[in-house]
Amino acid sequence: MTIQVFGHKSPDTDSTGSPIVWAWYLSEVKGTPAKPVLLGEPNTEAAFVLKHWELDKPEIISDVEAGAPVVIVDTNNPAELPDAINTADIRAIIDHHKLVGGLETKGPIDITVRPLACTATILYDLMGEAVAQAPRGIKGAMLSCILSDTLEFRSPTTTDHDRNVAQALATDLDVDMNALATRMFEAKSDVSAFSDAELLRMDSKEYTVAGKELRVSVLETTAPKVVLDRKDSLMASMVDVAKEDGADQVLLFVIDILKEEATLLVPNDLVKDMAEKSFGASVTGDTVVLPGIMSRKKQIIPSLTL
Repeated sequence: MTIQVFGHKSPDTDSTGSPIVWAWYLSEVKGTPAKPVLLGEPNTEAAFVLKHWELDKPEIISDVEAGAPVVIVDTNNPAELPDAINTADIRAIIDHHKLVGGLETKGPIDITVRPLACTATILYDLMGEAVAQAPRGIKGAMLSCILSDTLEFRSPTTTDHDRNVAQALATDLDVDMNALATRMFEAKSDVSAFSDAELLRMDSKEYTVAGKELRVSVLETTAPKVVLDRKDSLMASMVDVAKEDGADQVLLFVIDILKEEATLLVPNDLVKDMAEKSFGASVTGDTVVLPGIMSRKKQIIPSLTL
């Protein structure tokens, strides 16, 4: 039975590219039939990466069948996975996030969780010498994933190993990393076609902080003004999105990739209190700038408190 390889819901570049990479490795190197699938439409940057490297967009699925063999990459959080994930036959987990708990397996499995900035960096290591035989598109996907997750090495999650792997891939591909990253970030910044609700869910994760169910959204962009010009309607939409998703509050951090700072939208006293207690900020309006805040995983989530 063919193994389905997928990442988290609201797939970004890493959760789009890494399933493609690992499914290729399982099928073509290990001789184990596998195919990449997505748990939603890829974001604009991921869509650009697919087109740029001439990769087919994987099938989009909404759930998994009981007993279906799967490999999970770029998450271990049940809230980011199909509702029926614990009925599936999970064969492996490859991730770079903290362990959340809640996944159940049919037996012992391979688990690789490493403190690196990108799942694709881990895949590169696990593939070893097989990387040399990977098609250009597979190598390009790995490079793009690393550039995306590290924000071209600006993110505090970046390690020397992520940087070295990216440089090795770029040299092999004869690619200018800055030029590629610039085009990727331009694609990511083009959000004109998306509704407010779509923007709030586009790159979001569910967390519980001090008993509050939160949808923590980030929008990484080189053109923050485009998003912030919509702040009134975005904050109004937070109410419906939170209600529909069973959350107490939606938090939206607009990450300015070039200035290396985040702007948090502050629609109410709950978010105001959270911003002041979590980041030591002084909030006087409906937005607050948080200098140096770039990473949800390393800086935002660990800091959130009430």
